[in-house]
Amino acid sequence: MSWFKKDPLQIIAFQGYGTDSHFYARGRALEDESIDLDDQHVWHLIVNTWKRFETDEIKHVGLDLKLPNNKVLKVTTDDNGYFIVKENLENLNDLTNEEGWLSYELSYNDIGIKRVIQNKNKFPGELLIPSQKAEFGVASDIDDTILHTGVVSILKWKVIYNSIFKHAKNRIPLEGSAEFYHKLHRGVSGSNANPIFYVSHSPWNLYRYLELFLRQNNFPKGPILLRSLSNLLRKKSHDDKPQKQKEILNLLKTYPDLPFILIGDSGEHDPDIYIEIAEEFPDRILAIYLRSVKHKKKMLRVRDIVEGYKTTPMVLVENSEQAIKHARESGFIV
Repeated sequence: MSWFKKDPLQIIAFQGYGTDSHFYARGRALEDESIDLDDQHVWHLIVNTWKRFETDEIKHVGLDLKLPNNKVLKVTTDDNGYFIVKENLENLNDLTNEEGWLSYELSYNDIGIKRVIQNKNKFPGELLIPSQKAEFGVASDIDDTILHTGVVSILKWKVIYNSIFKHAKNRIPLEGSAEFYHKLHRGVSGSNANPIFYVSHSPWNLYRYLELFLRQNNFPKGPILLRSLSNLLRKKSHDDKPQKQKEILNLLKTYPDLPFILIGDSGEHDPDIYIEIAEEFPDRILAIYLRSVKHKKKMLRVRDIVEGYKTTPMVLVENSEQAIKHARESGFIV
């Protein structure tokens, strides 16, 4: 006899991206800890933070991924409950909506799993295949670029405080950033559907928290690209590139005909990462926007970098209005 009721199971699909001929999706199978995304009481915020990081992953279990054309792809979760589905398929564009989103359905296929309630073994997922109308893509940082996090605070105490004690619905986006991103998404025609990719050093544990923040503050929908907690804690070799850089390079290689705009902040490593990317793909980076942060020493360094960099336009902005003005003058938006 079990004294404790086991939690039901869930599958969290991370919004992914692919091409007309390549399907790529990832996510995680976990016990459903019943995180209440609407509860804003301080104690529940603390409990929810604990639940996000003290996960009970479902290891080595089989999943089915069903496409709109009823084709089923199979995958098995790894030691941490993560899964990646990679398949070369044909005519995936035919399965997308006008914005380029392809919806699919996930389910557990292991009959030994007893905790999936009948008729509830269906979990939604989405994949972005950039629209044919897209003229460029946007790869944007999240921390201190569109969301106040305090990454330059002493010992990063503001990051810790904000992540634990502030509900996603109460986090304040940087003024005007949602408007700027919508203008970039719509492009110069007003209906380009340029894809927006949100890239962060945060772990996948914060995926739904960040997804809620973006949705609550009316940012354009786009894949959120994070990293596993194990990689976050792993000691890196000297030659190992930051995960954010790897993700952006993969975007550039996945869409070889699509130029990109990079958006970040001046507080951490974005200037160095973006410059290295632009040097490798000088004809693919249309512009780099860096939002100023309140850190005198870092700002002096970044200003020197921006003034001396000529490979691609690099703009240091105090607010979104300045970014919008430059983007309009450059012909990116109307």
